[in-house]
Amino acid sequence: MKFRQYLLLSLAAFPIYSNAQFSPTLNAAEIKQGLESLNVSGSVLYVAAHPDDENTRLLAYLAKEKKVRAGYLSLTRGDGGQNLIGTEQAELLGLIRTQELLAARRMDGAAQFFTRANDFGFSKNPEESFKIWNKTKILSDVVWVIRKFQPDVIITRFPEDARAGHGHHSGSAILAREAFSAAADPKQFPEQLAFVKPWQAKRIVWNTFNFGGNNTTSEDQLKLDVGLYNPLLGKGYGEIAAESRSNHKSQGFGSARQRGSAIEYFSPVAGEKAKSDLFEGIDFSLNRNPGSAEIQKLVTEINAGFQASNPSASVAKLLKLRELVKGKPFKQELLDDLILACSGIWIEVAAANPSYALNDSVAVKIQAIARVKDNFPFSINIQELQSRLKVDLAPNRLTAMDRKIFGSANQLSQPYWLEKKHGQGSFEVDDLSLIGLPENHALVNGVFRITIGDQTIEKKFPVIYKFTDPVKGEVYQPLVIAPPVTATFGEKAFLFNGTESKTIFISLQSFRDHLTGSLVPQLPSGWSISPEKLDFSMDKKGEQQMVSFKLSPGATSTGGDFALSAVVDGKSYHQGLQVLNYDHIPVQTLFPSATARIEHTDLKIAGKRIGFIAGAGDLVPESLKQIGFDVTQLSEQQVLNADLSSFDALVTGVRLYNINEHLQAIQPKLMKYVENGGVLLVQYNVNSPLKRNEIGPYPFALSRDRVTEEDAAVTLLAPNHAVLNYPNKITLKDFEGWVQERGLYFATNIDPKYTPILGMHDTGETEKNGSLIVADYGKGKFVYTSLSFFRQLPAGVPGAYRLFVNLISNKK
Repeated sequence: MKFRQYLLLSLAAFPIYSNAQFSPTLNAAEIKQGLESLNVSGSVLYVAAHPDDENTRLLAYLAKEKKVRAGYLSLTRGDGGQNLIGTEQAELLGLIRTQELLAARRMDGAAQFFTRANDFGFSKNPEESFKIWNKTKILSDVVWVIRKFQPDVIITRFPEDARAGHGHHSGSAILAREAFSAAADPKQFPEQLAFVKPWQAKRIVWNTFNFGGNNTTSEDQLKLDVGLYNPLLGKGYGEIAAESRSNHKSQGFGSARQRGSAIEYFSPVAGEKAKSDLFEGIDFSLNRNPGSAEIQKLVTEINAGFQASNPSASVAKLLKLRELVKGKPFKQELLDDLILACSGIWIEVAAANPSYALNDSVAVKIQAIARVKDNFPFSINIQELQSRLKVDLAPNRLTAMDRKIFGSANQLSQPYWLEKKHGQGSFEVDDLSLIGLPENHALVNGVFRITIGDQTIEKKFPVIYKFTDPVKGEVYQPLVIAPPVTATFGEKAFLFNGTESKTIFISLQSFRDHLTGSLVPQLPSGWSISPEKLDFSMDKKGEQQMVSFKLSPGATSTGGDFALSAVVDGKSYHQGLQVLNYDHIPVQTLFPSATARIEHTDLKIAGKRIGFIAGAGDLVPESLKQIGFDVTQLSEQQVLNADLSSFDALVTGVRLYNINEHLQAIQPKLMKYVENGGVLLVQYNVNSPLKRNEIGPYPFALSRDRVTEEDAAVTLLAPNHAVLNYPNKITLKDFEGWVQERGLYFATNIDPKYTPILGMHDTGETEKNGSLIVADYGKGKFVYTSLSFFRQLPAGVPGAYRLFVNLISNKK
């Protein structure tokens, strides 16, 4: 079981994360950038489908050079993609990619938005995407973001046709164009108008591109050089873009810094057509708001008089500006932040513990300082609103206070889009105010009134947890609000073979002292369980207990969810615990439903010992162990130096041939193993880049062909072949209940020595035979499969297990 996906932990071992502080201070260059942006009005919204689709260089240019409000609206969170850094799939992968996008935005300076659309996997056309997403629902989300953000220009990454390369891509362009008009129409989604006003952007354009062998640019299009150098930041926008894009680590998108001129091209889509300038006819100055002449003059004075070595010298005029702009359209929040930064004010609210149960009070330490010189002309004091405690901040003297702030009484630290069970197409979010947000607002905050001279700024500071690690130093992590107890399964799905019983282990974790309760299971029909109720008692917060149930299928048992209710003080809780811990993003703690899938099948197994060579990350080894195989994880050195003949089969992890630098050395050893009588199963790889082009004993190539309809009809091309008959008889019934897709990156140009086993195709397409090919080689068997076993086995799909077992079996 991978700890990265199912990390069951005591509070003392809560994971280290994030190098970023939660209460960062701005340096002089960042303050100056902010001051200059006070001179600018207007905004630009970039629209695409997934994390990584955005043009980070253009966003950095817009935010840091033009100094407009720049935003990226990604329709999805990338849930349906592949993961190059771990085994997380679906919602967990979407959670990682959400945080990677937020890290990218911290680099390039843009804001981040999402719709409720779920990335259900590859889509071949926008019609399929809209059918699964519910087009009207997602269009309403795009309109909502436009009405809230009020962009002057909307930019799409993709065209509306097949050149987009993905149905989500082209769908994002279609939705952006339709939302461009719908956002201005009060008859469209009128329920939003209680909170926002209709908004008409000036124009919408397509940011054409030249990559992947597809050049959609031309010299008669609008052009913009975004490769400028920002001397204040000491970087060009190509360098900032590389830093931003390199945060997409789960997709392997580390990028080289680019320097020098870089031309972006734009083609008109709708609205007022620009002749020579993307921003033609748009006033980005403060003059777009009537009566701003005095404000403009003062902002200009502040920028001219800024002293990098003494930012506090700007405070007097910034306070004057704050008084002047009250009640007027202005970047008020940015202005407040700049006043605090120039005043050297730093406030932090840190909890004593990393997590607290619902309804518990949260003990915190408040620290504050005003890092200004003794001759600073204004008094500074802060008041924490809950306690009403008021403290004067002496110049450069740290103040610390211990307090208790009460947390949310009824809300867990759960991503808002995962609070409710959702279908394939979209997440269920009822609160309109949440739609579009990249993540939850902090559940527990310290609210302060900060008085500088005669001006008072009210600001929230999220309560965090921090500690000092002997290697990493000061480490910050989000505060967790948890149920009093969690019950976590070790696997997402359990497959029962015949009449066998299984002992199912559950990890209980307490988030409160002196906790007692009962664990009550709920099962589909036809199953029996012992005990029928399990009482538990835990003395200490953070205590873990491993408990178990014996589960048995009956003659008429049906597949379904095995759910747990933990009853504490007469109230039922239904949460498990998952923690995602990667160094490049904040730790993510969530409380998914305490359920696991249980399925019943007739499965015969031949062979026992499996060697597994890890690729980019999948849960196939854990799935094979669950049905009784002895699986050994093999390093490259073990493959090279060990006697492989003791293994009944070798299996490679997904995308091994894309990522492993040692393939040139280990491939001959693998082929020799097959030649001597072994079975080698290679799971899917993408067609480029490959570390080695020769994957099997005979030639074949990899295409971009895939079958995305998980219920697509399957043809048994070689019904008498051993892989469809031993040790399990495979029928079309075994292809029922598959999830997300059939397969991806099918084999093509297949040597005649291989036998294609299956044929399949999406609706309206011709049959493809490259999802599963098998060849005898010497005394052994080589299997290449593009079927998405890495999704099917962890999901407990019975037929996928039966077929996979056949593929790694060899009738002696």
